[in-house]
Amino acid sequence: MMHFKRLLLILLVFSTKYCVWAQVKLPALVADNMVLQQNAKVNLWGWAAPREKITIHLGWSNLPVEVQADANGNWKTAVDTPNGSDKAYDILINASNTISLRNILIGEVWLCSGQSNMFFPVGREDKTWKTGVKNYQEEVKNASFPNIRFFTVAVNAAQTPLEDVSGSWKVCTPESIQTFSAVAYFFGRDLYQKLNVPIGLISTSWGGTKAEAWTAQSVLEGDVAFLPILQEDAKNEKVYQEKLEAYYLGLTNERIAAAANAEKGQLKKPKKEANKTSYVLYNAMLHPLVNYTIKGAIWYQGESNSAKAYLYRSLFPAMVKSWREEWKQGDFPFYYVQITPHKGQNAEIREAQLMSLKTIPNSGMVVTTDLGDANNIHPIDKQTVGYRLALIARAKTYGENKLVYSGPIFNHMKIKKQKAQLFFDYAESGLKQNGEHLKEFEIAGKDQVFYPADAEINGKTIVVSSSKVKEPLAVRFAWKAVPEPNLFNNENLPASPFRTDDWEINTQKN
Repeated sequence: MMHFKRLLLILLVFSTKYCVWAQVKLPALVADNMVLQQNAKVNLWGWAAPREKITIHLGWSNLPVEVQADANGNWKTAVDTPNGSDKAYDILINASNTISLRNILIGEVWLCSGQSNMFFPVGREDKTWKTGVKNYQEEVKNASFPNIRFFTVAVNAAQTPLEDVSGSWKVCTPESIQTFSAVAYFFGRDLYQKLNVPIGLISTSWGGTKAEAWTAQSVLEGDVAFLPILQEDAKNEKVYQEKLEAYYLGLTNERIAAAANAEKGQLKKPKKEANKTSYVLYNAMLHPLVNYTIKGAIWYQGESNSAKAYLYRSLFPAMVKSWREEWKQGDFPFYYVQITPHKGQNAEIREAQLMSLKTIPNSGMVVTTDLGDANNIHPIDKQTVGYRLALIARAKTYGENKLVYSGPIFNHMKIKKQKAQLFFDYAESGLKQNGEHLKEFEIAGKDQVFYPADAEINGKTIVVSSSKVKEPLAVRFAWKAVPEPNLFNNENLPASPFRTDDWEINTQKN
């Protein structure tokens, strides 16, 4: 009798487990309130029983879609979407169970990623931030856009690639917007107001994180230039384990001493910053998203890589390349923000980002030298950052061909006797200075000693000179941690910092 009861219990547990496991399940991204990319083949996917047949009824189509799970229970299918509009649709998924997805919009979908300046929320919910974004009370109050939807990926780290994330799609309201990425919101809001189609924003970001944490393990292991990153991770892990071992040894000794009525010590358990390690954020916060069809991506990161800015020249493009390979959507638009002036940053990280314009196809960069705060690494004017990102998207992605979307970018230099003449891209309408004199220009000769330079606008060029440099060889502009440049084009977009030389820099030795 006992054996019979045990057998029944085993069968009950097995059947219950099988029935739960056999239920069709969807990833967090495929849910109510989501926005699907318009005029595209978008992926729907999930999990079911092995070989289970699934029927999908799309609210915008009379033809059902049928798909069968593979031997491991995974399934995925691509469906066509119509033009974007404010019409909401439902999706019905039938299998051993039925799932109804409600209030779905068709429009433009953008991935938004990076570290704390991307994570920085619209509202100010706690004391994590020194301040909220500029005019945040007013921004929150006016954030009623039911056709803007957003999804915040919950922060997580993993040693191996995960299949899903935590989070949910939210309709943009004054209540929901407070904790969402400010840069992503202002970018999406500007696009919505210009395109007049629904906007979906997926924010996957985490403060203080390095680009290598967002890069696949195979990419880091496949390039000898990136091996020092992995070696440093291993070294840091060893140091952490040693500290942990010392902590537990001390704790043991402390308890022995306490038993003998000795004075108790003040041991603190060492903390491990899980989000600092290579590829762990890629595994947990990016890889689970790659099935979701997007239009493009925006990126605000680099502060945590400034100490190794020279390596960032190759690491950043490699990361973007690997993302595009994962998404299998070709060279989708990738627009990013150049790091703002701050006492803890350097000119070399901005140069690495500037150089990435040439090494990352279909990319664009927002310059923010006029928005920084020397003492606050989180400048509060996120509206302008979002606006400038949207400018790039409008011009390069959405066909506003006559729209100037970038400030002046250095192109080449000509030496004329004791003067250097600088030529720029994105200066067709002319250059201007905000203030009486152009600032932040330096000039050097063969001794590589830079002196403050006199600079004047000459049409669409800048002429630079110094009485201390008779034979100029190089010019630098805004080449320091906290520059205060005042060079713009006539569209009021700031010029990027640059240098004309390729002399050795500090981070080249790291």
